[in-house]
Amino acid sequence: MRLDKWLKVSRLIKRRTVANEACDAARVTANGRPVKASYDVKAGDVLEIRFGERLLRLEVLVVADNVGKADAGAMYRELP
Repeated sequence: MRLDKWLKVSRLIKRRTVANEACDAARVTANGRPVKASYDVKAGDVLEIRFGERLLRLEVLVVADNVGKADAGAMYRELP
């Protein structure tokens, strides 16, 4: 699954266009390197997302096309 779509489905970023812009601005890295929105997300990937001053590090646990709001948090695990 594309990175921008995964970020939207996991509800980390509200809209896919915003996720795409974040990737274009190099605010998203996968496994330590900047990636484009078309990056193929796999279970086990470690993503880092910059939201202004805040840095969110997480591990991808599940890649699924449609997930309910209650289950969106189970798609990833936050890392210290």
